[in-house]
Amino acid sequence: MKYIVVLSDGMAGRPLKELGGKTTLEAAYVPEMDRLAPISEVGLVSMVPEGMAPGSDTANLAVMGYDPKVYYTGRSPLEALSIGADMKDSDVSFRCNLVTLSEEDCDYEERTILDHSSDEITTEEAAVLIEALKEGLEEKGYRFYAGTSYRHLLIQEKGSVLELVPPHDILTRKIGEYLPKDATLLRMMKESYNILKNHPVNEDRIRRGLRPANSAWFWGAGKKPSLDSFEKRTGKKGVMISAVDLLKGIAVGAGMDSIAVEGANGGLHTNYRGKAKAAVRALAHEGYDFAYIHVEAPDEMGHQGNMEDKIAAIENIDEKVLKTVICGLEEAGEEYRLLLLPDHPTPIEVRTHTGEAVPYLLYDSTFEEKGPAVYNEKSAAGTGNVWNDGYKLMGHLLQEEIC
Repeated sequence: MKYIVVLSDGMAGRPLKELGGKTTLEAAYVPEMDRLAPISEVGLVSMVPEGMAPGSDTANLAVMGYDPKVYYTGRSPLEALSIGADMKDSDVSFRCNLVTLSEEDCDYEERTILDHSSDEITTEEAAVLIEALKEGLEEKGYRFYAGTSYRHLLIQEKGSVLELVPPHDILTRKIGEYLPKDATLLRMMKESYNILKNHPVNEDRIRRGLRPANSAWFWGAGKKPSLDSFEKRTGKKGVMISAVDLLKGIAVGAGMDSIAVEGANGGLHTNYRGKAKAAVRALAHEGYDFAYIHVEAPDEMGHQGNMEDKIAAIENIDEKVLKTVICGLEEAGEEYRLLLLPDHPTPIEVRTHTGEAVPYLLYDSTFEEKGPAVYNEKSAAGTGNVWNDGYKLMGHLLQEEIC
């Protein structure tokens, strides 16, 4: 038996007036999901424990079977594992987003945050800008590390974990009241604007009609994590397929392998089929028992408030990921159990993560369950299947209690 998770980041949402009271998932054309729903277990699962922030970090740990209340030490330390940052137990890491701030003639505090991702800046462009920040801002006890797209890191030696605001939570707002209280971090952010605003990379982006990555934004502070081995806990050899450092970092911490897929970039136009085919190869031909396919696109479109593109991302997952995985495993003659779900909602109208329970679909190729006619938030709520401790759902997928 093979096991697959298709994690559609931020896919769940809330009813929208523009869609006649439907969510983006309800409005999307998802024939593969709806084909599976009547023969699958469908229900609701809470992946974010009460009292914890609804982030992809806590939620994906839970999907992987790790209780966030036990294992969570912050978001950026997980990304540090992926990037390969040298992090001591006494160090603190911070996520360093390259964001777009408004550029009117005013003080830094009066600027507005326009985009947490700088129009999904390319990794190649971002690497040049991070190098400029290294040259201009690095000092004793602080080190920058380049990551993927807009997602990067700052490591502080012998630091303290601070409460910092995620940039995607304050889109369109003036930033003054959300800036760090720490004097060094605040100074670095202000100076980053002066370094980046007229950088040739940003001048070129503006000429091409793209938003500039004109400031660093620090958030997601945490200490070095310690996860138990996924294989030791489950007896399954697992592989992670994701374009984002957070998920690759979870894989490193859990002792799982990661597969890099060409063209996978965490955006709307990622290589959906390439991810699915990589999972099929891993399960059918490379000796893996478990594959975790993470697709960031619905979450990014939710943060952008782009209803049409979020629907398109969901439809791409249905056609290019889910269908490709199922066809590939069936052609290979493999028996499998497949779990489809988001980690958290990213509703269009709020443009950030929320903590509601999300719909899950669990399909077993060896027998048929009796499920609802379609797969979405409403149909899942109507089944009566509810998992309040989301981290336990992994054991249900694997048909065994996880140690």
